Amino acid sequence: MKIDLHSHTLCSDGVLSPAELVARAAEKGVDALAITDHDTVAGLAAARQAINEQQLSLQLINGVEISSSWQQLEIHIVGLNVNPQCPVFLQRLATQQQARLERAEEMARRLAKNQIPDVLPAVLELANGAALTRTHFARHLVSIGKASSMNNVFKKYLGRGKIGYVPNNWVEMAEAIQWIHDAGGEAVLAHPLKYKLTTKWVKRLAEQFAAAGGDAIEVISPQQTPVQKRELWALCQLHNLTASVGSDFHQVTTWNDIGKNLYLTDDVLPVWASWPLHASANAAV
Repeated sequence: MKIDLHSHTLCSDGVLSPAELVARAAEKGVDALAITDHDTVAGLAAARQAINEQQLSLQLINGVEISSSWQQLEIHIVGLNVNPQCPVFLQRLATQQQARLERAEEMARRLAKNQIPDVLPAVLELANGAALTRTHFARHLVSIGKASSMNNVFKKYLGRGKIGYVPNNWVEMAEAIQWIHDAGGEAVLAHPLKYKLTTKWVKRLAEQFAAAGGDAIEVISPQQTPVQKRELWALCQLHNLTASVGSDFHQVTTWNDIGKNLYLTDDVLPVWASWPLHASANAAV
């Protein structure tokens, strides 16, 4: 089976609608897909409806990606098999959305102070009700000619220490893990090599993630080497965690697509080992 447990729609900072995303996943031969938008489960119902209406041979996993804080760093925790109707969970995610709005307001204020005015209204219009992310700011700044690419925006304006950077105000990592468990899900440490930590700090992160009750580490994500995958699986084994895989799909690029190059060797215990996975169009885990 081809499984992808990390993807985004335009309900956060992806570019495809939920219906477009599941259609592309089916086209690419994905059997099971988790939609994991940032701090929201808003796209899940539309995705499931599209699967049913289009009779896609695709199993949808209810997911979310929660932004959390650890050692003053922003760490993302993917929740898999969460209950998207859980009232307490939805209330908790709403606090994250409020934190996103407050951060966006401060980012816009700092940019205005540096001769880039009127950013917030444009970003809100661009997001169109989606969970606000720095990606929305980056897309706007590129569109008005402040940078030549998304990467350049982060280097010039939005990265740590730059004029538009605002320190995160997210829930603590251990609390995010508990939120996911309370919603019936499993907590996955997303793309642990993306945080630009030293090997020592990656090991410390994995250790504290496990101590806080985490369930799995995303051992395969885009642009990882085979050596890095083996090292991450070794951390899983050390801390009795399972392994997850995810493209972290936002849009099609030359180096990434939904379900691309996601595979685990037989010696790796996957997070879905106990799930009732099957390639049925109407399945719901």
